[in-house]
Amino acid sequence: MESETSTGSALPLYTSPPRPSLSPIDSPPPYPTMSQHDLHVIIHPQQEQLAAIQAQIQALLAATGGAEREVVEVNRGYQMEVAKPAIFSGEAGKVGGFIMACRLYLRMKMREAIVEEQVQWVLSYVQGGSADVWKENVMEELEAGEIEHEMVEEFLISLRKEFRGGEEELVKAVELRKMEQGGRTMEEYVQEFKRAARGSGYEGRPLIEESKRGMNSGIRRKLMEVENPPTSIE
Repeated sequence: MESETSTGSALPLYTSPPRPSLSPIDSPPPYPTMSQHDLHVIIHPQQEQLAAIQAQIQALLAATGGAEREVVEVNRGYQMEVAKPAIFSGEAGKVGGFIMACRLYLRMKMREAIVEEQVQWVLSYVQGGSADVWKENVMEELEAGEIEHEMVEEFLISLRKEFRGGEEELVKAVELRKMEQGGRTMEEYVQEFKRAARGSGYEGRPLIEESKRGMNSGIRRKLMEVENPPTSIE
């Protein structure tokens, strides 16, 4: 087909090419039908695996939470203000309070320290008086490896025994001075007096005089009249 220009020449008319024909889209194949039993066989193992994974997650969370609680408790102890013990110079009447203060501080502030560090910390508060000599001997024994402590409590017990000797002696002496024969026979009184005299600090002539003081007045008078008074309480 042609058209004329202004000069009278003919031009061919443009026509679009024919569109290619489209082949029809194939429809997807039908899915196979599954029974309820088949679905259960497939889903049940997956449910079991999911339950096992959830149980593992819960166990990990519980373990992590417990560890975190322990860390919080330890950190809380480190942050808490705890009074340090007063300097201990060997006075028997103060050893109990000193040991109690040391125990509290060690438990709250030095729980993670090794035993050797805990012992040395306690020794740093033992100063002056009769305690200096004992402290020096202990430090020499520790450095030489002659003594070892599995727990700091063992060291605190030895410290108590060392410095409470004077206090225990005083208690026994008071008990001895209160003793009287009363309704006991002389043999019973002597045996009881000997038991009470152990560790009291009494010996020799003062011990004999103290034993006489507790006797009934009649026996004491007879002992005073004898030509050769006893030289022991046996």
